[in-house]
Amino acid sequence: MRIVEFSDSFYPIMDGVGNVVFQYAMNLGRKGHECYVVAPQTDTGWRGGWPFEMIDYVGVPLPTMKSYNAGAPQLDPHCSRRLGMVKADIIHVHTPFLAGQAGLSYAKRNGLPVVGTFHSKYYDDFLQITGVELLAEVGTRAVVDFYNRCDEVWAVSASSAETLRSYGYQGQVRVMTNGTDIVPLQPGAAEAAAERWGLGEGRVLLFVGQMNWKKNLRCVLEAAAKLEGGVRLVLAGQGPHEQEIRALGDSLGLGDRLIMTGHLTDRDALNGLYARADLFLFPSLYDTSGLVTREAAAVGTPSVAVRGSSAAEGITDGENGYLCADDPEDLARVIAGALADPAALKRVGAQAKATIPIPWDRLLDQVAARYAALISEKRGD
Repeated sequence: MRIVEFSDSFYPIMDGVGNVVFQYAMNLGRKGHECYVVAPQTDTGWRGGWPFEMIDYVGVPLPTMKSYNAGAPQLDPHCSRRLGMVKADIIHVHTPFLAGQAGLSYAKRNGLPVVGTFHSKYYDDFLQITGVELLAEVGTRAVVDFYNRCDEVWAVSASSAETLRSYGYQGQVRVMTNGTDIVPLQPGAAEAAAERWGLGEGRVLLFVGQMNWKKNLRCVLEAAAKLEGGVRLVLAGQGPHEQEIRALGDSLGLGDRLIMTGHLTDRDALNGLYARADLFLFPSLYDTSGLVTREAAAVGTPSVAVRGSSAAEGITDGENGYLCADDPEDLARVIAGALADPAALKRVGAQAKATIPIPWDRLLDQVAARYAALISEKRGD
């Protein structure tokens, strides 16, 4: 098959959507499919080892998130010409915005099936950006209209499918969960992470993701401040609220117990942090899928998530992870209880490793089979 994936973000920006698109392209290419990724230009380094091809377009950094580039593929003549040379069989759009609109238009012009994946809680994004509920509702209606024009809509979790329906989408939604990039843990990786960030021998809590209040980081900071025994909190990532997060940590008395690593592109270093951590904290109510909880589980580190959230799907409290209420007091209680029983914590981590990660390779077999079915349906075979 010739497959074209459209995204507004991509590697080396290791956010959820960009990571998913990268894994789709890598694994589909390895399976022998001709795969292309249409995304804004970024400094990806040498691409010669990738089993897929980039068709990138001119992008400029976003004012509030310098690591992200934005642009319109429709306005880049080189991108348009290159895309016109691809005899695609199917289009997959991972955004309802500029790149997704370009992919949808390309599919309609060429009579191709188009899959649209719903990745994010867009109402929350619009409300955070505009601060006006009416504008957030107008933006959400535009998102629903976009997915109404796709041939098939996928969601990355059951709860994210419900979110899309709550926006007013009435069509069928297929749940296609995300996989896990299972990278072998390098010998000494945990020790190297401990030395690099001065973690010592004590207890370590880890969060990986955007430094953005929508990730429920206030709850994380307040819970960490309630813990005794010099527990360290590591926040890995970057985002628009880094300085505010550091300021709140200082005001709560975390001091040098709060370590902020900034953006990490070195996967071995990130894996080392996952392995060094005793618990992975991910109380986000915003995220539609917990890629990072799966990555933590892949090295045997269990997660704490909010009961009923998308990130909590697949976690059974006290068996392969821990669940809490959306409350700093309860999060602190759960953390303290887990750390107080090292034997149980180790057992829960082992169970997380055995039950939560799904290799991308296996998941992409399902994706390829569904692509083939949609192509056949569109052609009337």
